[in-house]
Amino acid sequence: MTEETPGFEEKPDVPSGATPDDAEPKAADSSEGETAAPAGDLDPTVGLTAQLDQVRTALGERTADLQRLQAEYQNYRRRVERDRVAVKEVAVANLLSELLPVLDDVGRAREHGELVGGFKSVAESMETVVAKLGLQQFGKEGEPFDPTIHEALMHSYAPDVTETTCVAILQPGYRIGERTIRPARVAVAEPQPGATPAAAKEEKTDDEESGGTEEV
Repeated sequence: MTEETPGFEEKPDVPSGATPDDAEPKAADSSEGETAAPAGDLDPTVGLTAQLDQVRTALGERTADLQRLQAEYQNYRRRVERDRVAVKEVAVANLLSELLPVLDDVGRAREHGELVGGFKSVAESMETVVAKLGLQQFGKEGEPFDPTIHEALMHSYAPDVTETTCVAILQPGYRIGERTIRPARVAVAEPQPGATPAAAKEEKTDDEESGGTEEV
């Protein structure tokens, strides 16, 4: 029988000529594999750049949405303001249209010298108020007839006019700004058919006079 010597452990056989360091090659190889960095790892800045691009894209989209909403709101405000002004103008025009017959009565009373006393004060106050609201009177004798602002109620011929002319204002016209509330109702006169206009007669007379004095 072979007796084992206590206190000694068996060691693996080591080939002759080998050094002790050659006894654990696998352990060294495994430790080197744990400490070496993987060759396929990416630079962390690449991921941050991609995230930054996404944030910039989202910010651009939100900015465009905000600008579009702001433009829509500005258009809405302008539309509301335009409608408000239009409604106000229509309301004022309707009110003043109802007062036109009263203003006509005041005008006739003034022409006949009946605008005196307290009636005169009331009439002048009313005329001041409607003027502040933008009401303007128009229509004068002798001005050319304009069908857009005049309404011809009477028609005649006259030798002393060179175009269709308002010869009498039967009812004055009224406007608010560029809007005509009521056209001026007038009597018009046209040049006599076949008659030579006065201006042409004067020009012809001047030519005859200059021709008579011209030396031959």
